[in-house]
Amino acid sequence: MTILVTGSSGFIGFHTVIALLKKGKTVIGIDNLNSYYDKSLKISRNKFIFNFVKKNKLNRKYKFIKIDISNNISLEKIFKKFRFKKVVHLAAQAGVRYSLVNPLLYIKSNLVGFGNILENSRKYNIKHLVYASSSSVYGERKKEPFSEKFSVDHPIQLYAATKRSNELMAHSYSHLFNLPTTGIRFFTAYGPWGRPDMALYKFTNNITKKRDINIFNKGQHTRDFTYISDVTNGILKCLNKTPKRNGKFKSIENPSESSAPFRIINIGKGNPVRLIDYIKLIEINLGKKAKKIFSTKQKGDVKNTWADIKKANKILNYKPKISPKEGVTKFIEWYKQYYKKV
Repeated sequence: MTILVTGSSGFIGFHTVIALLKKGKTVIGIDNLNSYYDKSLKISRNKFIFNFVKKNKLNRKYKFIKIDISNNISLEKIFKKFRFKKVVHLAAQAGVRYSLVNPLLYIKSNLVGFGNILENSRKYNIKHLVYASSSSVYGERKKEPFSEKFSVDHPIQLYAATKRSNELMAHSYSHLFNLPTTGIRFFTAYGPWGRPDMALYKFTNNITKKRDINIFNKGQHTRDFTYISDVTNGILKCLNKTPKRNGKFKSIENPSESSAPFRIINIGKGNPVRLIDYIKLIEINLGKKAKKIFSTKQKGDVKNTWADIKKANKILNYKPKISPKEGVTKFIEWYKQYYKKV
């Protein structure tokens, strides 16, 4: 079985490729290697994959192709050539705050690009499309933890709006064309090879270089930090659990299920942590105190995230294992090795 992974040089995509190869799957990875953050990190991830492939004699199991998913002519050629059975779609313009600065890039990648993925999945008879949504779709909710049954029609920034739009687009294809789709709402993935624009990486980098760290909302907001191995485990479990049509479905009040072969599911830790406590873990692992500058909540940021993972546990037997304490330690170990810091 050949599986397409889009965004294969991104943080989650990179780890997903490795996880699939370890399972003996044949993987085609695609990425446009854009410069949203340091491109050298994406190139290093690619090198790591190819070294892994070479070391384990998996040369016929992996191929990387550089393309932009918003270019449908190039994308369709790949679908036509490799005849994938399943697709893991992780390519997107990421970042909540950057969507306030460059909104058109989100429309191009997250809406046009996703539309191309859907149409080619329909045309080439994909058996299951698993795609990345986001916990950001929940917006400013006061009821916690965040359940997939909640209404999510009030996004507070464009990034969240594009991800909610992806869910609705996927449902229309599931309903009209019997295309099985699963949208995964990720909750603050972190770990080795993580994105430089995210809190753990930024704080570690600045503390190491004795620079100030800017802490919004005075560090009082919480995040459901989810370690990357738990994330990829959830992706693979979703990939193996294809949704089916449900003629008995009646509750249209539940936006995460349907009579169509469609599903939305939270993948998180289920245990939110205050940002200020998360920073303490970083300080402990680095053996250095941060120079903290406290600020008010930034525009577009939500105060809290907290994943209700009962559905994932019931359907997928999903049980996250890595605590923030262990996860931060693993990240710092990788960071020191990657940058040769002590």
